[in-house]
Amino acid sequence: MEQDIKTLTARLLANRWLPRNDRLVRRALVDETFRVELDHRLAAVGLQLQDNPYAGHVAAALVPEMIEPVFGAKREYAASNVGLTRDEIALLVVIWSLIVLPKRERQVTRREVADDGQGDMFGTEKPVEHGDTVSAGISEASLIADFGPLLGGRSRVKNFMLGKLARLGFIERRNGIVLEGPLLDVALDYRVMADRIIHGTLAEVIARAGHPLPETNAFEVADVLPDEDDVEEDA
Repeated sequence: MEQDIKTLTARLLANRWLPRNDRLVRRALVDETFRVELDHRLAAVGLQLQDNPYAGHVAAALVPEMIEPVFGAKREYAASNVGLTRDEIALLVVIWSLIVLPKRERQVTRREVADDGQGDMFGTEKPVEHGDTVSAGISEASLIADFGPLLGGRSRVKNFMLGKLARLGFIERRNGIVLEGPLLDVALDYRVMADRIIHGTLAEVIARAGHPLPETNAFEVADVLPDEDDVEEDA
């Protein structure tokens, strides 16, 4: 176990995030003894494992008490601890709203992007899905046309802001489509943000641009089901 713990800790420090289906990550999610030791190793350097059962990745993140000592001296920390400006944060929240809100609704209700809307009587028995089956991309051209004028200009969004979000791991850009990146669903907390967006002014802005959001928080319309890691552990 010692070598596996060292390997996983080093990989998290070097890569910042790892896929949920990675062998050692899976072990950390189902093996309590292994997880306790991993948490101890990360805590020794002021980090914690950021894990969301609905996200396809896990990440290493600072524990709350270390955020100010690490980032407090930087001017950018006033807006974000990864150097994002207010406009860039606004774009990130818009993208999160357009990708993760519908994704979470599909995950909780056990539907997929290609679902035709018909009910599935065995849907509640399915494990939580991750990846392209539940996470749909959005057109980069549409995103820029609809929100570029509000966020500093279309050229700035296309040439600088989207590239920065991609480098940080929040999004991926493929053939004109903006897709969920490893950190989009890990770094932003659905339970904190969902209601604020759905019932806030941003929902009206997004809807006026032709991108209707779910009407309710996904966890209000369906029971939260055990994710696949819990099922495997019970087995």
